[in-house]
Amino acid sequence: MRVLLWQKILPHLPRTLTTPCRGCAGHAPLSTHTDQKPGRPPLLVSRLFQPSNLRDVGQEGRAPGETTCKSQRLMQQAGLIHPSNPGCYHYLPATVRAMEKLVRLIDQEMQGIGGQKVDMPSLCSAELWRRSERWDLMGKELFRLRDRHGGEYCLGPTHEEAVTELLASQGTLSYRQLPLLLYQVTRKFRDEPKPRFGLLRGREFYMKDMYSFDASEEAAYQTYESVCQAYARLFSRLGLPCVQVQADTGNIGGKLSHEFQLPAEIGEDRLLVCGACSFSANVETVAPDRTDCPQCQTGTLVESKGIEVGHTFYLGTKYSRIFDASFTNTQNKSAVTEMGCFGLGVTRILAAAIEVMSTEEGIRWPGLIAPYQICILPPKRGSKMDSVTDLVDDLVQQLRETLPSLRGEVVLDDRTQMTIGKRLKDASRLGYPYVVVVGQSALEETPRYEVICQQTGEKLYLSKDGLVDLLRAVETV
Repeated sequence: MRVLLWQKILPHLPRTLTTPCRGCAGHAPLSTHTDQKPGRPPLLVSRLFQPSNLRDVGQEGRAPGETTCKSQRLMQQAGLIHPSNPGCYHYLPATVRAMEKLVRLIDQEMQGIGGQKVDMPSLCSAELWRRSERWDLMGKELFRLRDRHGGEYCLGPTHEEAVTELLASQGTLSYRQLPLLLYQVTRKFRDEPKPRFGLLRGREFYMKDMYSFDASEEAAYQTYESVCQAYARLFSRLGLPCVQVQADTGNIGGKLSHEFQLPAEIGEDRLLVCGACSFSANVETVAPDRTDCPQCQTGTLVESKGIEVGHTFYLGTKYSRIFDASFTNTQNKSAVTEMGCFGLGVTRILAAAIEVMSTEEGIRWPGLIAPYQICILPPKRGSKMDSVTDLVDDLVQQLRETLPSLRGEVVLDDRTQMTIGKRLKDASRLGYPYVVVVGQSALEETPRYEVICQQTGEKLYLSKDGLVDLLRAVETV
């Protein structure tokens, strides 16, 4: 039988990295059966790159003058992010897992309406921005730099110039190739004067930006509507009650704009919503002090606050004329394309979801993007339940064999030197959707597992088969 490399070297590693003695304060002496693919080391809480014991993030953990919010406090406390420079954070492994899942959801929705994924440079030529007249318009918001040859650049906060120039460089398109929807998920940079609230307002962040090219204004509006519908589906899948509101076009420009706002008291945007019809708007687009609805004329506008998590723009020909992004129409004549651009704040969605869904004590994720779906808690080492430890191995093996969709989604809290109560508290604060406790009820003639559904607060006692049936319904992405 072929022995895998890690199986050869594992016995020769120091005991503190493999299976420690009973008195060790590190890892518990658990079997290497896991929910991973055969031949892979176990996925243990003690091996995860995050604090073993969650900490409080008080004033001493903040930059001078920095304002924190619930999502920032919880994410730093849980070891999900770590501050670097003002407005910049290290995204630690659990956050990267959540973000990768969110990007997969975004890919599904964008590709479902015909989007094609690209990746454009973050280093953008000043010459392109001068042609669009945004080099001066953006002011201090741009991070600007020069190379050794004196060439001027900025770190891209958005890519209208770059993508339009890219399309123009390919030569004239045929109308048969339109609509064309190009999108990317990349780091963006904005020199925020007062970065705050963790990932909600930073200087470096991840964004999905899509750019559409259409043959006519009518077709461009259809594309615009299809993207808005895709955004609505995405937020529905995440369980986030986002509101689409009319918005100002700002320095991006264009003829039409909407924001997707997640209602939250910490939100920096002021929204007006009519209680009698579907009208909703950013207060910037409505006449000052107006209280009657401009759409139905009878409803009253009610003000609330929101976090902007998405923004859509119908640009018309603002950029395509400047860069000559043209196509050959049905009359075999050259015409410039009609454009739209559509953004989603990827890291902002993560933080905003935590902000509105979590308790003050613990993170609650949208189920589809939780870093891990299940955390299993074995008994405390040396307790009277220690005799049922073998049930943990059997359970993990059963999940691995019967629920392949959950491979990589199950974490074993092997810190059995700690009480179940302490590990339960940690699991609650980290926000695993399902926590499975192998405790007192596992001593019964027919062993039962305590299952805590953290999204609902429901607590169940299930047999192994019942637990498998429950977890079979867990959706992953």
